[in-house]
Amino acid sequence: MRKGGWTLILYYRSFPTFEKIPASIFLLPMSKVTKTDILREITPLTQSDCFTLFSRVKSEFDFPLHTHEEYELNFIQHAKNAQRVIGDHMEEIDDIELVLVGPNLQHAWFTHRSKGKEIREITIQFHKDLFDERLLRRNQLSFIRTMFERSVRGILFSKETALRVAPRIIDMNNKHGFDSVLELMSILHDLSTSRNMRTLSDASFNTAEPFSYNSRRVEKTFEYMKLNFDRPIGLAEVAKLANMSEVAFSRFFKQRTGNTFIDSLTEIRLGHATRLLIDTTQSVAEIAYHCGFNNMSNFNRIFRKKKNCTPREFRESFSGRRIFI
Repeated sequence: MRKGGWTLILYYRSFPTFEKIPASIFLLPMSKVTKTDILREITPLTQSDCFTLFSRVKSEFDFPLHTHEEYELNFIQHAKNAQRVIGDHMEEIDDIELVLVGPNLQHAWFTHRSKGKEIREITIQFHKDLFDERLLRRNQLSFIRTMFERSVRGILFSKETALRVAPRIIDMNNKHGFDSVLELMSILHDLSTSRNMRTLSDASFNTAEPFSYNSRRVEKTFEYMKLNFDRPIGLAEVAKLANMSEVAFSRFFKQRTGNTFIDSLTEIRLGHATRLLIDTTQSVAEIAYHCGFNNMSNFNRIFRKKKNCTPREFRESFSGRRIFI
């Protein structure tokens, strides 16, 4: 539908369109699919459009693991115990959920143990430049800017937030033209100020988009950790890099990122480890060593604590999934 110079595309689909994907890839276990083989969805968005909205009721999930350039806001209802995969994060979902996926972050939902016969799914995809970068720097849009920065890891909004905005998302089907654009912007603003949102994937899993903490010192520290994660890095080393004392740096880093230095370094290492578990056939021991973990027991303990499974179980959960199209 085109009205007043704006476009809202609304249609039903069973499979996405993918660019130059060899048929053989759908027969491969996920552990054999490399970064260059990850399925890339070609969305129907043109540069003249603001966003697309897909609305459908179905009994199962049939999308393969994929990425695309656009942001995606996905609302799902009546699919309790389906499985969500965002980057390197996997978990069963509740009976209602709302997730924001950033550009180029691999994601998918799978039927798994869901018994729902009328799964409602509403997917909104919009361009990375729907909000101009200069506009996002304005004070009134600071919350949206921060939310977009976090979405490169995937954001799960609380059940309370999903229930609150659900009627508005569902009603988007009935809006047209500029009104629909304003409503999308309003929904995004309300989500950006909501409480208890949770980031899903590890920090280093999606390297396509920069993550900004509005601090040159923090960004410099992260760049240093990403380049040197495969060897021991101490607090004194990064504090010196930031030209601060260890105590001052620890406090400063926690205030800016919400995480300790050690936890952030661990996330970077785990991000690389999960990528290798999926993309390579290296042994778990080799991966642990290459990602800066000093011994296997420490790696297994940390991995289980963060992922609720062992590295081998994580790899098997990907390799056991085959897609036939």
